[in-house]
Amino acid sequence: MKSELKNKICQIFGRQRGFTLIETLVAVSIFVLIVLVLTLFSRNIWIYNSFVYTELGSVNAGRTALKTMAAEIRTASSGSNGGYAINLASATSFTFYSDIYDDGLKERVRYFLNGTNLQKGVIKPTGSPLGYTGSEVVTTLVPNVTNSTIFEYYDEDYDGTTPALSSTADVSPIRLVKITITTDTDPNRAPAPITFTTQVSLRNIKGNL
Repeated sequence: MKSELKNKICQIFGRQRGFTLIETLVAVSIFVLIVLVLTLFSRNIWIYNSFVYTELGSVNAGRTALKTMAAEIRTASSGSNGGYAINLASATSFTFYSDIYDDGLKERVRYFLNGTNLQKGVIKPTGSPLGYTGSEVVTTLVPNVTNSTIFEYYDEDYDGTTPALSSTADVSPIRLVKITITTDTDPNRAPAPITFTTQVSLRNIKGNL
């Protein structure tokens, strides 16, 4: 009797130990699966947030640059040295005079593409008579610029469909400047390139526009 009872007890505990091991393996498998799912989810969230942050940064930089450029180009006027309002105009660079600091002096402002950076250079007039021989202070406005034509120029006959001026060797006909900036932080992944554009009429020298 005792021997049979002992055998039954051993069988019961043996089965319990077997079930416990299986349950442990199942629990571990479920735990590992949950960890993998959470890891992938966290990775996707991190990548998505990175995309959003990058895009918002690009949008903010582009909009801020256009706003500043439009305001300063719009008020271009004769330099403190008597120079014409527009100093130089090309597809990648635009140099003009404007009182951007509201100090009564006309700074020489240069917007230009340097590699993939859209930059701004400023020279304050100094000396007597006033001239622009000082050091240029350069700052980067928009990085990761992908387009090679930033500026296009139009004369007073521009009606919305008129082609841009084919040559800007003579800057005197320019009455409107179109600015286009396309940025792409990483061409190999999202977000897609973002393009910003605006048109600026030169208020102090405009004709029929």
